[in-house]
Amino acid sequence: MNFLCMESYLSTLWGELNGAGEVDFFIKGLAKFPFKFLGHDIYITTAHVCALIVMVALIIFAIIANRVIKKAIVTDTPGNFQNVVELIVEMLDNMVTGTMGKNGKKFLNYIGTIFIFILVSNISGLVGLRPPTAYYGVTFPLGLITFGMITFNKFKHQKVKGVIKGLCDPWPIWAPINIIGDVAVPISLSLRLFANILSGTVMMTLIYTLLPVFVKIGIPSVLHIYFDLFSGAIQTYVFCMLTMTYVNDAIGDN
Repeated sequence: MNFLCMESYLSTLWGELNGAGEVDFFIKGLAKFPFKFLGHDIYITTAHVCALIVMVALIIFAIIANRVIKKAIVTDTPGNFQNVVELIVEMLDNMVTGTMGKNGKKFLNYIGTIFIFILVSNISGLVGLRPPTAYYGVTFPLGLITFGMITFNKFKHQKVKGVIKGLCDPWPIWAPINIIGDVAVPISLSLRLFANILSGTVMMTLIYTLLPVFVKIGIPSVLHIYFDLFSGAIQTYVFCMLTMTYVNDAIGDN
């Protein structure tokens, strides 16, 4: 009896994570904490669980890759798995250094990390999860981290005098507009990623729920290729490319 109850609970939880069974685009609370923050109840939500699953999967992949590469160094016999890992690293290295030039090496770890996390999050719908990047609470912190990196490098390389000069370019009267433009960077980055992934999630949920006849003839599989793979990869590339461009502009010619 306990096994049946556990199986029923896990089935319900998985249904809530992937949004199956009903047209519902809202974040659901799975467990409530006994305390409040700023007058609001604190919950463990489907967003937290989906993001945790993605992070655990990436950590496991990294541990396996580390052990396989260490073993290959000892035996001097690289396998297919190591070749795939090296191909991924090489592609990310070429992308970052090709865009940022001499500054690329310093930011390779950060860009590579957010690229892999965003890409895996975007395509996680293929395994039944609602992509973590379909929640603004995930994409906005990514935008804030990038904004913090941009601001730090701007003050580091341009100094306070250079930052003020840039805000007053071409005339001091433009300073408020330039400040708004800088503050809008994390918002635009996060909203672009969030809106594109959420729209794909909404479309797929509507098709599965309201058009079951399409499911029977296999149309969702074709749409998954576009919304999850193609669109997910494009949005990952756009986010990282804009990040590298903004950081490069902050560093300038130094």
